[in-house]
Amino acid sequence: MTMFLKLGSLPLLGGNMTKKCASLKASKHKVFDVDGAGDAEFPSFLPKEVEKIKDPFARSLAKRIERLPVQMGYSKSCIMSSCVKPLFRQSNKTTPVVLLHCFDSSCLEWRCTLPLLEEAGLEAWAIDVLGWGFSDLETRPPCDMASKRHHLYQLWKSHIRRPMILVGPSLGASVAIDFTVHYPEAVEKLVLINPSVYAEGTGHLAKLPESVAYAGVSLLKSVPLRLYANMLAFNSIPFLTILDWTNVGRLHCLLPWWKDATVSFMLSGGYNVISQIKQVKHKTLIICGEKDQIVSYKLVVKLHSELSNAIIREVYDSGHLPHVDNPKWVAKLIANFAEDDAGVDAKSPFCLAQVTASRG
Repeated sequence: MTMFLKLGSLPLLGGNMTKKCASLKASKHKVFDVDGAGDAEFPSFLPKEVEKIKDPFARSLAKRIERLPVQMGYSKSCIMSSCVKPLFRQSNKTTPVVLLHCFDSSCLEWRCTLPLLEEAGLEAWAIDVLGWGFSDLETRPPCDMASKRHHLYQLWKSHIRRPMILVGPSLGASVAIDFTVHYPEAVEKLVLINPSVYAEGTGHLAKLPESVAYAGVSLLKSVPLRLYANMLAFNSIPFLTILDWTNVGRLHCLLPWWKDATVSFMLSGGYNVISQIKQVKHKTLIICGEKDQIVSYKLVVKLHSELSNAIIREVYDSGHLPHVDNPKWVAKLIANFAEDDAGVDAKSPFCLAQVTASRG
């Protein structure tokens, strides 16, 4: 398991979500069906195992996943790329919010936060990074850093077409930084959540024999490994709930090309954006979970010091995935940031000065 944490955190979809998402269900969502009711069906391209998922927020968001054509330029064919589009498009005067995901995860990571962003009136997109998620990759380019970057740009250029607030959690922060440095005109602001940006790629994993890499990747999608990771990360969560979250987190691994795409990424060397960090000039919000056990708080502070225009906000009682643990606060922070409002009060996530003082 430690080996794969070096690639980026496993998508541990859990935490105190039972209580914190329950409030979403009780509220009156005008734009999001949290119970998955009605006549909507799951897209036919999702693995059939989606029917077994019980989490109502995951089921509802899964029904909204669709595939959009993205021309990569390496052939005349398009990659049918998976994402969740906004329920409504805003005017050109507003800034779209584009949500990436962690290493080896999918847009389902945003199942609780995305509807809250929509309630706040934001145009929210949840995008699957090339090689992960639910895109049709039967015919695909290499799934290295350059291809992931180019794919995201072509998707933005074809379908979003306005400077965006780009949100990257964990390894997704590296995706966001790399993209911003290469296509600064496409990004208005950055939001980095528990950013994993100081890893030097996949390290020695890039030198593994291909057969060993495939064996390791097979382990990565196993239920025992992902279930064990969830059980280590969270306490007092019923076993059946953890099992359900595990099934949400590994659903994309059941697509036939997932293994090839993940090995391609691993052997390519992965993400190393250390030299790019100081090149980012965009206004940046760094969100960190108070109880994150994966990304060191010292590295978060280091990132803040190396970015020329960044602020930090901490989410209380939250781990590595605060957009899952505490979607209410993450949505509020992103919405306030979109409106150029720091949004800190006595009961909110702490500002940098408060965090520093509390941690010594």
